[in-house]
Amino acid sequence: MDDIVKQALAKWPNVPDCYGWLGLDARGNWYMRDDRTQAAGPFPQAKGSLLRHEKLIDFIQRNYEHDDAGQWFFQNGPQRVYVELEATPWVWRVEDAGAKVSTHSGVPVQVSACLVDENGRVYLASPIGLGVVHTQDMEAAADAIEQGRWKPETVNAQDLPAHYGYVASPQAKQPPQAQHKAGPA
Repeated sequence: MDDIVKQALAKWPNVPDCYGWLGLDARGNWYMRDDRTQAAGPFPQAKGSLLRHEKLIDFIQRNYEHDDAGQWFFQNGPQRVYVELEATPWVWRVEDAGAKVSTHSGVPVQVSACLVDENGRVYLASPIGLGVVHTQDMEAAADAIEQGRWKPETVNAQDLPAHYGYVASPQAKQPPQAQHKAGPA
């Protein structure tokens, strides 16, 4: 977490949490979701505006964490902005037939398990959590499987959040009166 974020948390400890305003799709893209987008439907059916500002994306990714309930958030200064997930908390980039795997934010990881769901989507477990393989890297993932580097297990996609301890939609878990509709601070 950035030092400036830690300082803001200490200065303003009681800022309300924010739900529904930020989404992460299955390709590692971040989306800002205003009131109109949220009213149009849940993420990812109504995605919102694709974030393209590199420094903002880097800031989000440096301050991306999860709470004890498995809800992922971006710590935006003193405010937690909970993230709506299209698939998983991480999107893996795979190179060299699985010899190199990193998060959508570029952090290298070690693979501990390979999973394939009922739709053929490939997931990898790691010490930092579960992620889906980016669609552009499916050839490298297939090479890793064919070379015996990964041995896929069959799973049901709907079982993954409970088994791997993450919440795909923190907003959906909130009672309507508790959902903070104001945008990120």
